[in-house]
Amino acid sequence: MPRYLSLVRIDENSVPAEGPSPELMQRMGELIEEITKAGVMLETAGLTPTEQGVRVHYEGGKVSVTDGPFTETKEAVGGYAIMQCKDRDEAVEWTKRFVKVHEDFWTVNCEVREIAEG
Repeated sequence: MPRYLSLVRIDENSVPAEGPSPELMQRMGELIEEITKAGVMLETAGLTPTEQGVRVHYEGGKVSVTDGPFTETKEAVGGYAIMQCKDRDEAVEWTKRFVKVHEDFWTVNCEVREIAEG
């Protein structure tokens, strides 16, 4: 069965300063438990804010390193999930359920891509 990466992109400006609400974390935990019991979830995690990140850029044979936050970025990678699904449609359905657990003030985009095997 193919594996899929759901790359979670968030607008860091829509995230409350105190972080996700306890209610969101509960809904997220329940969904992750359901996906795991269904044998779909292989791995998932959230990421620290961009202010704690570093970008390594390569161009024209030169490497540059930039400390976060990355002010020019509207969306930041906030987390990921690796799922094993029968097809892309199933991966998209689980991802749609994931974004729906968030409160309305969140801006969340997920990019779902099949992991190239071999």
